[in-house]
Amino acid sequence: MLHFHMTPGSCSTGIHILLEELDLLFAVHIVNLPKGDNTKPDFLAINPKGTIPVLVREDGTALAEFQAIAWWLALTYPKAKLLPEDPGGQADVLEIMSHVVGTIHMQGYTRIFTTDRYLFREEDRQAIEDQGKRIVQTGLGILAKRLEAKGGGLLLDHFTIADAALFYVEFWADRINLKMPDACRAHYDLMVSRPKVRQVLLEEGYRV
Repeated sequence: MLHFHMTPGSCSTGIHILLEELDLLFAVHIVNLPKGDNTKPDFLAINPKGTIPVLVREDGTALAEFQAIAWWLALTYPKAKLLPEDPGGQADVLEIMSHVVGTIHMQGYTRIFTTDRYLFREEDRQAIEDQGKRIVQTGLGILAKRLEAKGGGLLLDHFTIADAALFYVEFWADRINLKMPDACRAHYDLMVSRPKVRQVLLEEGYRV
């Protein structure tokens, strides 16, 4: 059985969605980040980086990082077509995920949610948070143009791991009332209409 280490409402929600979309059997292990569960020896023995999500595969090996887990799932279960078949489409998916995780999440939302990590002077707190919001909105704007170029809907011609990545940063924007471009709002609403996405949000404690 797969073992999924996750925190409700975090980036791991995107991987949770993929696991449910694939109808996989897996055990869930909640990692309480505010309480520091990710720094405890038991968790560090699984993932020395102390990050979530983590997927422990059936052979006992652990895989961390959103992009790596999503990519492994897509390649391991090809019938679900979570990746395009052509190299160009696969590269597009990888570019989108890298932008979502590396820039929108790690550069933008970290300034909003973990401002103290960037803080040298208390009087700079608001400026740092505002900078994070600008990074997020700029990143979402870039992806909105991609959505608009294909007439809205999903990022590609069908649901892929890129949609799961974009969804979790849209979900955060919705939770903190951060204005999203119309195309991203439409993508978010479309994702929420998917039964497995609604199931995941309910399981993680969110009303939909």
